[in-house]
Amino acid sequence: MAEMNMAKAINLAMHEAMERDKRVLVMGEDVGPDEGVFRITEGLHAKFGDKRVIDTPLAEAGIVGTAIGMAIYGLRPIAEIQFSGFEYYAYHQIEMHAGRFRNRTRGRLSCPMVIRCPSGGGIRAIEHHSESREAIYAHSPGLKVVMPSGPRNARALLHAAIQDPDPVIYYEPKALYRLFKEDVPETVETLPIGRAQVVQEGKDVTIVAYGAMVRPAIDAAEILEEEDGIRPEIIDLLTIAPMDTETIVNSVKKTGRVIIVHEGPRTCGIGSEVVARINEFALMYLEAPIRRVTGYDVPIPYFAREKAYLPDADKVVSAVREVLSFN
Repeated sequence: MAEMNMAKAINLAMHEAMERDKRVLVMGEDVGPDEGVFRITEGLHAKFGDKRVIDTPLAEAGIVGTAIGMAIYGLRPIAEIQFSGFEYYAYHQIEMHAGRFRNRTRGRLSCPMVIRCPSGGGIRAIEHHSESREAIYAHSPGLKVVMPSGPRNARALLHAAIQDPDPVIYYEPKALYRLFKEDVPETVETLPIGRAQVVQEGKDVTIVAYGAMVRPAIDAAEILEEEDGIRPEIIDLLTIAPMDTETIVNSVKKTGRVIIVHEGPRTCGIGSEVVARINEFALMYLEAPIRRVTGYDVPIPYFAREKAYLPDADKVVSAVREVLSFN
């Protein structure tokens, strides 16, 4: 095994996929000789050349629209959007074409492509560079939406996304790119899209999180166990759409109490969908109201005020103690 951060693990997955399958290519703004704004495409242009690592104009609709055509005609494009806030410029291509093509052709044709987007806050960026808009795409039929939480599952999820026959939105929590390292196996791994992981077994409360928010959930669990003797169960969604209802419900039936953590705005966020599914399939097992620890319903602040916006371990600890005190 090699120890690497998330940025290197994502880069490794693209190297491996492009070596294995000549249909795989990468395209986007500055992904070639400049190797991407976060250096995620490092070494790809030098190894595979400008036929398979394509620098595009600054035109997100053009990037995604071209990738759709390539996918329909048999290639496996990985389209990079520099920041998820710029994805809106390609929304009509994603929602009206990529996500609908299988249905439009009644299953005759699919659209096997990946749209990679650095997502979320935590790097004190300027406006439009820190959005968390995964709920919009999870709401769009025909799209799969995934978000890793660490180097190992980032590599495995990207391999699964590249091999998937349908379009996958692959969100990369940029706060995690170089935050920590993990052992990544030498052999290629994939994770099934649509399956969550139980990061930590527990009995007192379920914490559901994904992406960068898995770290504060783990930190909160350590505080709670040390200070209160509380052992939370932590679920990492990994796939936001289609969501793994079974894993969530099984945990709720065991613990009876739930906290949901995400950094996107609260209203109509992914947490709302988790709450709805728990109400549908595990309502009678609940022993307290469900609490959401989320971003606020405002554009994410930058610079000095970003930290106040983002969920952290203290906010999660407070929410857990609140639901455990309910009777």
